[in-house]
Amino acid sequence: MKITELSIVFVLIFFPFFYILTIHSDDAQKANEMAYRYKTALQTAVIDAGAVMHQNEKQYAEAGYDSAKFVKADKELALSTFTQTMALNMGIQDDQTAIQHMFDYIPAIVILDYDGYYIFAKETELTGKIENSYKHVWSPKKPYTYSDSDGNSINFTLDGYVHAFDAGAGRWIEGFQHELAATSTISLFQDSTIFEQVRRSRIVTGVQNELADVINNHNEFARKNGVSYLFTMPLISQEDWYNSINDIGIMAFVQGIAVGDQKVNNYAIGGGRLVKKTAVVGGVDPVTNIKYHYPATCNPGFRADEVFTHPRQAAAKGYFEFDCSS
Repeated sequence: MKITELSIVFVLIFFPFFYILTIHSDDAQKANEMAYRYKTALQTAVIDAGAVMHQNEKQYAEAGYDSAKFVKADKELALSTFTQTMALNMGIQDDQTAIQHMFDYIPAIVILDYDGYYIFAKETELTGKIENSYKHVWSPKKPYTYSDSDGNSINFTLDGYVHAFDAGAGRWIEGFQHELAATSTISLFQDSTIFEQVRRSRIVTGVQNELADVINNHNEFARKNGVSYLFTMPLISQEDWYNSINDIGIMAFVQGIAVGDQKVNNYAIGGGRLVKKTAVVGGVDPVTNIKYHYPATCNPGFRADEVFTHPRQAAAKGYFEFDCSS
């Protein structure tokens, strides 16, 4: 057989393989580009949602004075902001059907509140029509609970504050762990290091277990709607878990979006902590009549006339800085 004929045979045999490999490479590249796009959109959405979680109209829902982490999460505003940002980044902000379809690939959104968490996911709804049998709803708030072998029951928060049933005393108590250590018979309160380990572990385990159940339920929805993709609990590092429960926040998952022969999977975590600043007071020295500004935590005995959010504002009004250390 001539060399030219061998060349033709070689091309005829191996061309389909090269063609398939090229298509697969193009799909992989496109999947990587889309994965980055979805990752960026998802991360931006949870950051925006986390930023608005602490905005409340009611005074009792604002950050408490006892704990910098006591902020009542506004889950509805967070969800609305998340949806708007995701839709805008995906170019579907004017298409309600596309937005609704987008949530078919979001098996769960978790809101981590100060004393419990919510999960936004599909739940069964008895409508008689398969296509309308599932609806995204918020779960009731699920507390961060723990029970020990002595019959004590503890509800944790995102810091050391607890609500607990002291079985030995037969009563409910509440307060910070270090405050209850001397007055409670609950052994967990006696060691701050062990308390913190158990608190973090219990919160993370509780959310993980609930998420696994929710994602399994989402698979049932997917199966009935002809989706062959198997949604799974994402592998999140322990460091990311522990960082996510430092303050109120939001977690969102995207899975199973098809790009060629690839699937896009990702998750994002955003914080919603409100960092409270110390107010700056503008006061007048009653002896010298000189105007000074100083932190609200300082009490030099001056007549307070104005309150500012930053020393520069006070200085612009003619107030001199007062040295509280003296």
